[in-house]
Amino acid sequence: MAINLQKGQTINLRKNEHGEDAYDLSSVTIGLGWDVRRSGNFFNRLFGISDGPEYDLDAIAFLLDKNGKVADLGMTVPGRNGREIALYKSDVIYFNAMRHPSGKIWLTGDNRTGAGDGDDEQIIVLLDQLDERYQKIVFVVSIYQGLFNRQHFGMIENAFIRAVDARGREITKFSLSGDAGMNGMCSMVFAEVYRHNGDWKFRAIGEPHRTDNFIEVLVPYTYK
Repeated sequence: MAINLQKGQTINLRKNEHGEDAYDLSSVTIGLGWDVRRSGNFFNRLFGISDGPEYDLDAIAFLLDKNGKVADLGMTVPGRNGREIALYKSDVIYFNAMRHPSGKIWLTGDNRTGAGDGDDEQIIVLLDQLDERYQKIVFVVSIYQGLFNRQHFGMIENAFIRAVDARGREITKFSLSGDAGMNGMCSMVFAEVYRHNGDWKFRAIGEPHRTDNFIEVLVPYTYK
């Protein structure tokens, strides 16, 4: 049975609640989902009419080395404030670079609305095949143009991240609904997966950021 985590909790992805090897990590799906809290008048809510721009939440993954840094930013282009941003063939997986050069981790698609049940975005990781130089994967979610559209995680409910093994069995889930502490926050470091004693662990983080630009979240994970 899947384990529901609270913020800060950690579990071993391969073992079940009895400490037995139970899950197949040859392919792990990191699924993310969310709902937008409806506002506006009664008829808009009744007929599902949008009160404004659609919410476009993007899933991003940072692959980190033993120093907790992204070692390869690939080809870069100038970004805000003179910083450089990853363009492609890097250790950052996002909507403009959906597949890692190794072929061991990829984003399945960019869901621009969050509509429907189940996962809204998925990142697939072949954990058992991932090169040893990658010691941790950090999973981030950002609201595209959230600041411009005045959209933030305080308006999001039923947000979750979960891990599903190669046989379709849900291993763990971390849920996080918007509250007053999320108001004005447009990005979230949701969770991380990291190596530990030859295995993989999953940690629920839930760390919000005001920026809607994931590059600003990435900066502390890069070499200066």
